[in-house]
Amino acid sequence: MSKQTPLEAGFKMSAEWTAHRATWIGWCHNRNDFPGKIAAIHWVYGEITRKLIEGGEIVCILVQDEKHETKARGVLTKTGADFSKIEFYRIPHNRGWMRDSGPMFVKNEETQETAVIKFKFNAWAKYADWELDNKVALEFAKRAKRKVFKVEYKGEEVVLEGGAIDVNGAGTLLSTEECLLDYEVQTRNPHLSPSEIEQVLHENLGASNVLWLNKGIVGDDTHGHVDDFCRFVNKNTIVLAEEKNAQDANHKILEENRERLEGFKLENGAKPEVVRLPMPAPLVFSGIRLPASYANFYIANESVLVPTFNDENDRAALGILAELFPRRKIVGIHAVDLVWGLGTLHCLTQQEPARNADREF
Repeated sequence: MSKQTPLEAGFKMSAEWTAHRATWIGWCHNRNDFPGKIAAIHWVYGEITRKLIEGGEIVCILVQDEKHETKARGVLTKTGADFSKIEFYRIPHNRGWMRDSGPMFVKNEETQETAVIKFKFNAWAKYADWELDNKVALEFAKRAKRKVFKVEYKGEEVVLEGGAIDVNGAGTLLSTEECLLDYEVQTRNPHLSPSEIEQVLHENLGASNVLWLNKGIVGDDTHGHVDDFCRFVNKNTIVLAEEKNAQDANHKILEENRERLEGFKLENGAKPEVVRLPMPAPLVFSGIRLPASYANFYIANESVLVPTFNDENDRAALGILAELFPRRKIVGIHAVDLVWGLGTLHCLTQQEPARNADREF
């Protein structure tokens, strides 16, 4: 493991729209993540894998063991996936939410080297089963012979999930106070002050400019992940979810975040352009409000995968994103079953940057 910080070694987190070597997903296996729906979810994963490959990606699939891999291969065969574009990694794990528990990457733009940035994962400071997940990134780095930066501060590991942040690759990072600065509920780093958390983000991800939004949307059990409602789509443009129904609980939350965004500046001093993305109608299953949102899209090399919900706003959301990504194909993925796991496409994917010259699409 490197004794330098990524910043000292010339590494930072790349924007999602820069070129990927691969996309990581974890093949679903934990029935507690999708109670009563695990069988249907396997087919959703098969469709996601096929669409990622069509979108110019190699797909790295995390599986538990040989038996689990065989099951995944069976589904992928039936969905018509191209196995020449799939890599399997047999690494025991608790859950399959790769955005948060899988390897996270930083890149040196000068040398084009990529490295694993190892934050601690503790299941969103909420669930007890996380110790296997916390080992996944290091096991991958060992097998792939990648440099590792282990993030510690004041002698303790720093907890951070990929869904808690979004970056423009130029120095600005989005997050929420609810997720990273709440010291009473699902507290990640009680030993760190807000300024120290910003220092960690700067030294390890290259974020010189942290924009603190307030709260995340209703139904998100991560306690405020930003990738459910607010995302960069290029260095200067941010999409923010919009709930027009003033009686809906998300309306006030999202308008408060809009007010904050209007007062923010990017790392270069410019004001970001803010584009509103509609919210689907409230989605409830078994009496539980689910965090359904079009903002949980994933930017692949040649496409953008967008969750859809059999909602009248599906078409409007896809159209807005098509205008924002004119050189990528916009692909809707039916996510009504998937969101029962309390996350959708961005939550279950993690990009691995390309190690050749970056290219933007």
